[in-house]
Amino acid sequence: FQRTPSEGVEKENATLLTRFILTGLTHQSEWKIPLFLAFLVIYLITIVGNLGLIALIWNDPHLHIPMYLFLGNLAFVDTLLSSTVTPNMLVGFLAESQMISFSKCMIQFFSLAVSVTTECFLLATMAYDRYVAICKPLLYPVIMNNTLCIRLLVLSFVGGFLHAVLHEGFLFRLTFCDSNVIHHFYCDIIPLCKISCTDPSINYLMVFIFSGSIQVFTIGTILISYTFVLFTILKRKSSKGIRKAFSTCGAHLLSVSLYYGPLLFMYVHPRSPQADDGDMMDSLFYTVIIPFLNPIIYSLRNKKVIESLTKTLQKLV
Repeated sequence: FQRTPSEGVEKENATLLTRFILTGLTHQSEWKIPLFLAFLVIYLITIVGNLGLIALIWNDPHLHIPMYLFLGNLAFVDTLLSSTVTPNMLVGFLAESQMISFSKCMIQFFSLAVSVTTECFLLATMAYDRYVAICKPLLYPVIMNNTLCIRLLVLSFVGGFLHAVLHEGFLFRLTFCDSNVIHHFYCDIIPLCKISCTDPSINYLMVFIFSGSIQVFTIGTILISYTFVLFTILKRKSSKGIRKAFSTCGAHLLSVSLYYGPLLFMYVHPRSPQADDGDMMDSLFYTVIIPFLNPIIYSLRNKKVIESLTKTLQKLV
């Protein structure tokens, strides 16, 4: 690996690492090709599913309503999140060792942080949209107007960007001089802090405060929204309306529960130096599996999306 001399210290004890080695998911060579093929298929389905959902929403005027506007942006963020992590992971399965420069490592983490944080805000926004649609149906067109929708989307992406900038800035205070081996399959803040020769306590604190606050706020918004939704649904006597509401909200709740479980465990629970393998499994779930599942969950549970897809396929045939 490459080294650059550090200023003000003796040369033999003052080398700063500028390239890292990602260990990847497995060291067992017999698993590398099967895992490569499996994750390649998952990635291709993820890209086709999410971009296809975006194209479907874009081309169908019946889907030009807030619910599908948020869903299309969620599909875009999932595409970005998966593309940030999976291609490098696939290269790691084929390469003997995966080297990555410090600058590329920082870019990868920044893209990851933007995507993950923005998705949290989008899931909360979608929960609020379902609350208004089900609890205040007559006021829905007035409350969820175009202006509010655009503002919510802008705030989601700006929030994701600012959160990423914050942690990126604190990462630049770290120095790496003892080890350049990152025990992960992509560059993330926790694995980088573990190999830093600068005290990373402030970085851990920032992760706990800001990541924890964002997750508590967005989860709180989702839980409060769906609590009101549940009470409203139970008051209705129409079995058809109840089934429709549960179908729409059930898909959202399934996606939320699958996404937040590993995320909370990864960034909010107390850190342990021995937790590398567990951290990688948690990371794999919300960076690779969730972007793969989301278009399937929302499409198969949504009647309008199925109808739009059917009409589009009929036109192509």
